[in-house]
Amino acid sequence: MTEWDIKKLQILRTLRDRGTVTATAEALLMTPSAVSQQLANFAKQLGVPLLEAQGRRVRLTDAAHLVLRHAEVVFAQLERADAELEGYLRGEAGQVRVAAFSTAVPALVVPAVQQLRTAHPGLDVRIREAEAGEAYELLGAGEVDLALSLAAHAPSVRDPKFSRVPLLADPLDVALPAGHPLADAPGLRLADLSAEPWIFGGSGPWSEITTAACEAAGFVPEQAHSAAGWTAILAMVEAGMGVALVPRMAAAERRGERGIVMRVLSADQPRRHVVAAVRRGAEEGLAVARVLAALRQAAVQRETVQRETVQRETVQ
Repeated sequence: MTEWDIKKLQILRTLRDRGTVTATAEALLMTPSAVSQQLANFAKQLGVPLLEAQGRRVRLTDAAHLVLRHAEVVFAQLERADAELEGYLRGEAGQVRVAAFSTAVPALVVPAVQQLRTAHPGLDVRIREAEAGEAYELLGAGEVDLALSLAAHAPSVRDPKFSRVPLLADPLDVALPAGHPLADAPGLRLADLSAEPWIFGGSGPWSEITTAACEAAGFVPEQAHSAAGWTAILAMVEAGMGVALVPRMAAAERRGERGIVMRVLSADQPRRHVVAAVRRGAEEGLAVARVLAALRQAAVQRETVQRETVQRETVQ
């Protein structure tokens, strides 16, 4: 295969544009003899004559013009590469891979990606749904660049491999079937529901969160039904089969439906804390930093919307 030399292509291109070896040398800060030597070596590498004498000057051969036609494509591609690399260095381009648990995807990650598409369209964010354990395995293995999880299931703040960034304190509201005797009770507390049948997962983070919240309120919940997905849990609540603690992020789209009443708990309202984690030091990379900033902005907006919704419902 022919050996191509970008520097020598540039010299040949400049000679075409400037017309003389002397002018080419001045433009490239070289000596005329160095220009002539470089082009002679290039002709030898390509195996074709590139220059021919024309009086006291030289002109490009047909072979040289053929080479330059292809070289223009190369130079244009290199310009694009330079522009993309500059964007990458400024955090305007590149790919950031995000692993996030199911409710965080529509509530935080998607709004962050939408904001980044407008502000930094060259930044490519790839999303992978994964629960806490898997997300941190992927992060540790280098298969994702950023992981969203619940603080209780994230790596310790003392873990030297990761840096944690707090994002959101997500309140847990209680879902009651419409017509439940406590649906309109003022000052509802979690302890008021100690005798109710409960619906939550059989294992995993949400089971632990529900049981811990109820135990902190002074009782052990009776698990009447087990489900892992919010669609199934809320469908059973709507059918009058029990009550459930539901994170406000997961219940946002179900608030106001006739079959379910979402109640904000008084005084002892539990919360789950959402955090992002990156491999330690990666937060200093501009692309990852931009994604973290967009996630924080999405979290602030989410908290604002949730607070305003609850205030409206309280007034009503």
